[in-house]
Amino acid sequence: MKECLFCKIAAGEIGSYKIYEDGSTLAFLDINPLTLGHSVVIPKKHYSNIIELPDNLIESTFLGVKRVTKMLAETFGAENFTIGINHGKMLGNPEIDHMHIHVVPRFEGDGGGDIHSIVKQPPDESLDITHKKILENK
Repeated sequence: MKECLFCKIAAGEIGSYKIYEDGSTLAFLDINPLTLGHSVVIPKKHYSNIIELPDNLIESTFLGVKRVTKMLAETFGAENFTIGINHGKMLGNPEIDHMHIHVVPRFEGDGGGDIHSIVKQPPDESLDITHKKILENK
């Protein structure tokens, strides 16, 4: 995509602090890091979200996440990580419409929470109803 910041980084048109690259995946340090080593892993081709990412790129993308996580663990001694995807423009930075995975090393006393601290809007319906809706929709 011509105007996509991450596509421009993948094409080498915009510089980045690359830490990992293979044929279809690129990882670089986040320019607004939450902690030491916070990195972003992207497919080199433009896909807006995980649903658009072709099945044949799932493995290489997540192998990239695994390799970056290992590199950061070994470099910084991090034993814990939060790894996540912001899916959709309303989340994170609406100007970044390129599927990406954050790899955030976690350190004792970093002030962060777990994945359950992101959203605080529990559903009003029971798990039985939610489960039934999902199964009826597949």
